[in-house]
Formats: sequence, C-alpha cells, structure tokens
Amino acid sequence: MMNKKRNYNNEIIDNDRQYGYSFDYDVMHPFMMRSFELFFNKDGNLLELGCFKGEFTKRFVDYFNDITCVEASSEAIKKAKEKVPSTVIFINDLFETVQLNKKYDNIVLTHVLEHLDDPVAVLKRINDEWLNDGGRLFLVTPNAMAPSRQIAVKMGLISHNQAVTPAEKEHGHRITYTLDTLEKDAKEAGLKVVHRSGIFFKALANFQWDRLLETDIISKEYLEGCYELGQQYPELCSSIFLLCEKSK
Repeated sequence: MMNKKRNYNNEIIDNDRQYGYSFDYDVMHPFMMRSFELFFNKDGNLLELGCFKGEFTKRFVDYFNDITCVEASSEAIKKAKEKVPSTVIFINDLFETVQLNKKYDNIVLTHVLEHLDDPVAVLKRINDEWLNDGGRLFLVTPNAMAPSRQIAVKMGLISHNQAVTPAEKEHGHRITYTLDTLEKDAKEAGLKVVHRSGIFFKALANFQWDRLLETDIISKEYLEGCYELGQQYPELCSSIFLLCEKSK
C-alpha cells in the first residue's frame, strides 16, 4: 500500500520545479477558500490532510476552532506551527497508518492526493473512518488538462497531459488527475460526489505567474475574470475540485 522508503522531508525541497509558488499562496489559496466556504460545516471541526508549511492551514483559523492536521513531513510541521495558534493540533504520521480518535465535519485534501501511493485506500479511510454523517470532503488536485500544461505538451516539455514529470516525481507526485479520473477514484472509495468544479482558468505556468505578479500587468479584475471563467470551464482550470460526502 505504501512505500516506507519515501523521505517526505526531501520531497518538499525545491528542485527545478518549486514545491510552492507565490501564485499558489497569493492567488490559488484565496480562490480555493472562496470555493470552499459556501459548503463549510462552520459549526463543526476540521481535519486537514497534508498541511505542508501551514500557508493554507492558517486560513482555516478564522473559520474553525477545532483544527487537526496530519502531515508526513516533520520539517513541514515545524514551519506550519510558526504560522498558526497553538490550539491547532499537528500529527506527524502517514494517512495510511495514522489513528484518529474522532470523526470530522470538514476534511480538506488539497494538492495531496496526487502524492499518495494508494489514493483510493486513503479516500476509503476518509469515507469509512473519518467523515461524520453530514461531513464534507474538500478534494482538490492539479489538473492535467490545464491549458498551461497542454501548451507545455505542444512545446515538447512534457510527453502528454497526464504525465508525471521528473521534477514532479521528486516532489512525490504519483499521478496527474483529470476530472473524470479524480471522480473515478472518489467513487471507487465509496464517496458520494455532490459538486464538481474548477479553480482558476490558467494558461501560464506557475513560474510565469510569479513573474507577472511582481508587475502591474495583472489586475485584481483580471484575476477575478480567470476565477469566474474557471467556474464555466472547470476542465481548463489550474485545479479541479470535488465536494464529497460520506456514502450512506
């Protein structure tokens, strides 16, 4: 089920492809929260599976008092703890082996599923063990069909849309999802998909966005336009989003 030889601290180190970009933190994270917040069980608790260095975790503090994070990298947890209140609970363990003593009303799994050796097994644990009745899973992955990726294929930089590049593999990627393959894995795990969407129309690579964001070329209105266009064309978004509930 899992590769015990993986070094999760090494996987978060930047290589030819950064692990996290300003585009992720300053653009994608706010739009993800905007996509999520209408569906939050706001009076409940939250489990974040994979917190990296806490940039996304800190956004949940304004919504939830009871937050638990499970993260495989001990180095990532050290950084994350510096960004959130001490009330946030961190567990350094693997999703495949961690034992949690309660269920959750909100579970967030963003840009993590593609790193897992057996994604369906972890999704099944979410459905069978961790989701409360009425609880919701917020599942987001990078999108193989994003225009930026399709352009890279046409340029000869990537062999095909769903390829895992060498730099992605060093970061622990195992698969590159599309909406249909993501939904297939969710359903195979027993989850019920209740909403499908995309987050942010994206025709440029992350490093190109980082350079543009340092200029005045990109306006707030343009970013808003990309977000709204993404709602219309989820298959052309940077990330794909499934809202799932526990199967009865």
